[in-house]
Amino acid sequence: MSAPAHGRTRRPSAVAMIAVYAALAVATAAVLYPVLLVVKKAFEPGRQFALSASPVPEDVTLEHFDGLLGASFAQHALASIAVALATTVVGIFLACTAAYALSRFRFPGRRTALTTFLVVQMFPASLLILPLYVLLDQLHLLNSLTGLVLVYSTTAIPFCVWTLKGYFDSLPRELLEAARVDGAGPARIFFTIVLPLARPGIAVTALFSFMTAWNEFIMASTFLTDEGKYTLPVLLQSSVGQFSADWGRFAAGAIVTSVPVMALFYVLQKYLVGGLTAGAPRFGRAASGPNKEGDR
Repeated sequence: MSAPAHGRTRRPSAVAMIAVYAALAVATAAVLYPVLLVVKKAFEPGRQFALSASPVPEDVTLEHFDGLLGASFAQHALASIAVALATTVVGIFLACTAAYALSRFRFPGRRTALTTFLVVQMFPASLLILPLYVLLDQLHLLNSLTGLVLVYSTTAIPFCVWTLKGYFDSLPRELLEAARVDGAGPARIFFTIVLPLARPGIAVTALFSFMTAWNEFIMASTFLTDEGKYTLPVLLQSSVGQFSADWGRFAAGAIVTSVPVMALFYVLQKYLVGGLTAGAPRFGRAASGPNKEGDR
C-alpha cells in the first residue's frame, strides 16, 4: 500500500460543516435580534416596547420618523456632520504625520512617545472629562463645536497613530529610497508616494475618527450647554427622561443616525481588511526601536 501523500489536508465531513453553519446561524441570529427589535419599535405605533418577543411589527407607521425629522433635527444633524468631518480631517492629518515620523525617523523620545500612546489608550475617556473641561474653559472653547472637535481629535489620535505606524512600517523602503535618489524631498515623498500607498490604513483611521465623533455622547453633553448646538446623540437622549420615555422616537433616531456610518462602511469596505491587518506582525516590536536598514 502506498503511503498517503504529504501535505494533503482532509476535507471536513458533512456533519461537521452542518454543525459549523448551524452554530454561525445561531450566533448571527443572537446578534441581529436586538437590532431587529429596535427596527420593529421604530416602525410600530406607541411609545413603549410591545410585550411580544417577535421582531416583526403587527402594525407599521412612520409617525416616529415624522416626529423626529423636524426643523431642529436638521440643525443638530448639521452640527454632528460638521464635528465628525472636522474630527476626521484633523485626526487623519495629525495621525499621518506623527505615524510617519515614528515609523521612518530616529529621534530622542521616539520610544517614549510610542509607549505613551499605548498607556493613554488604557484609561477610559471619562477620566479625561474634568481636565478637558478645565482646559476648554481656559481656552474659552466651552459650548463650542470647535472645542468638541479638538477633544475628539485628541482621544482618537493614539489609536490612529499606532494603526498607521504599523502600515507605514510595511511599505517597501526600496521604493522610498529610489524616490530619494531621483531627487524627491521628504515632503514630496510623503504626499505623493507614502499617502497614496497608505490608503487602506488611512481609511481605517478615517472611519475610527468619524465614529468617535459621530457616536460620542458623554463629552458632548458635558461640554455643550446650548441646545441649539447639540449633536445627534445628545438630541436622542432627550427622548428618554427620568419619568417618561418615547422609545419609538428613540429607535427611529437610532436608525437614522446609523445610516451615515453604514454608508461609510460600505464605501471603505475594500480598504478595511488591508488597513487593519497590515503591519500587525510588527506591532510586537514597534516600541523596541527602529529597523536598522531604513530609519533616518
